[in-house]
Amino acid sequence: MLTELSIKDFAIIEETTITFKDGLTVLTGETGAGKSIIIDAIQLLTGGRGSAEFVRHGAKKASLEGLFTVEDRSHAVYSVGETFGVDIDGDGMIVLSRTISANGKSICRVNGHLVTLAILKEFGKALIDIHTQHETQSLMDVDRHIALLDLYNYKEMEEAKQDYSPLFDKFTTLQNRYKQLNENEQEMAQRLDLLKFQLNELLEANLSPGEDEALREERERLTNYEKIFTGVNEAYQALSGEQRAIDWLGLALSGLEKASEYEATLVEKKEQFLSHFYLIEELSIDLRNFIDSLEFNSNRLNEVESRLNEIDRLQRKYGTTVDAMLEYASTIEDEIDELEDKDTSIEKLDHDLKEVGKDLLVEAKHLHDLRIQSAHDLKQVIHEELKDLYLEKATFDVDIAIKKGKDDTIQLDGMPVQLGESGFDKVRFLISTNPGEPVKDMNKVASGGELSRIMLAIKKIFARHQGVTSVIFDEVDTGVSGRVAQAIAEKIFTISVGSQVLCITHLPQVASMADTHLFIEKEIKGERTLTSVNELTRDERITEIGRMVTGTELTATSREHARELIEQAEQFKQLNK
Repeated sequence: MLTELSIKDFAIIEETTITFKDGLTVLTGETGAGKSIIIDAIQLLTGGRGSAEFVRHGAKKASLEGLFTVEDRSHAVYSVGETFGVDIDGDGMIVLSRTISANGKSICRVNGHLVTLAILKEFGKALIDIHTQHETQSLMDVDRHIALLDLYNYKEMEEAKQDYSPLFDKFTTLQNRYKQLNENEQEMAQRLDLLKFQLNELLEANLSPGEDEALREERERLTNYEKIFTGVNEAYQALSGEQRAIDWLGLALSGLEKASEYEATLVEKKEQFLSHFYLIEELSIDLRNFIDSLEFNSNRLNEVESRLNEIDRLQRKYGTTVDAMLEYASTIEDEIDELEDKDTSIEKLDHDLKEVGKDLLVEAKHLHDLRIQSAHDLKQVIHEELKDLYLEKATFDVDIAIKKGKDDTIQLDGMPVQLGESGFDKVRFLISTNPGEPVKDMNKVASGGELSRIMLAIKKIFARHQGVTSVIFDEVDTGVSGRVAQAIAEKIFTISVGSQVLCITHLPQVASMADTHLFIEKEIKGERTLTSVNELTRDERITEIGRMVTGTELTATSREHARELIEQAEQFKQLNK
């Protein structure tokens, strides 16, 4: 769960730290007070797209930091940490942090480790699920339905995709190569000439592994010959010669030897000193030999510089290091062999495509079968959830069609199929909200309020399957009122029983269900606008919910209504915890 969120110089928030609790936390306040800014901060903290516009005017950077606690060692976030080399201590604390500078650049960290934005996003996906009005509209996008369906049986689907994805990547690579080799003869001939020229240039250079690094080290020695000689000679002269360090050490040794004849405790000290004395003598000899071996060769320096210039020229064309260029030479050598014997290569690629295609089809069929079962189970539980949201007469269905292919490379029961990153399935969520009417695509049937309820039902189900520690709802109750608003409030609370839920709302029914009620307020100090966040007491909650009931002036009637809503909510919560 999200335990604490710190925000500094973000939008109109100067600085605030919010402590979140388990259960349902509701955020309310006037429109424009900054409720959604807090959700924006969490989105950016968990890998969302950021920009310099989020930095508070006049500040150099915006800083965000969130503390998450996950005690369950089997949680997916531990696997993410292991994958990216980020340690998560036994206490299950994970700290995500992100700074956005005024020029738009981001620095991301997880438990103090610098990470890329993509890695931060992987941690964010494992920890929190943010649902906005825009996501509700995604129900209208048929292309996103397959991802939603796959969330239902998330663990098993992910395991199946791990078997499918590498095969699909291999198949795609083979397929692209097959198409390239079947392009017109002129393009292939030009490609072959280019590769032969490149290979010949690399072979004539007679490169050796690690040669560039060795040459740079040698150049460093040659160009700094005088400094090396002076430094080593000074060290040698300080050690050797008359009245030098070794002479004085010899006198010290002689004194210890004499004294140790009369004092047994000095024998060990003498032996230690003797050992170090011999080491220093050997070091002095080594320094002398090193000085004798030093030789400055201006011709050799010119040779090294010339060779490095040649290597640098090749690096601009073929790789950043000699090793990378040698690897490239090996790669193009294989491609040359392939192009020179194109017919055999095409025949082999065709064979490989068919073999990989067979395995790929097996995995795609497995994905298909899993989705068929998921769709069957999902329909049943969705209908149960929709009944609670006063859509008991609605009919929800999942249509899974097989995409037809344009060629016969991959066939299922004699029919060509088109394979993509998720298999060969085309998934559509269909619904009918009126008895007797056939199910149709959601964008042709459902209203805004109905879409909100359908998405909430889906979230209720997926919260159990995804394993995220926190769920955020940003005004998902827009467009509903009355008994439907009450049903949505109850549904949001039931989600919070198994996961921490943060909810921005304008509905008094939802606010009354809160375990924790945070009030977001905007105020002007001097010439600046500031946002503050405060947890409300019970009496303050009655006042705020009363204001939400009337929308204008608070009255004794609206306060009484608010008190009744809170009491009814408390009774519901007692029965459903």
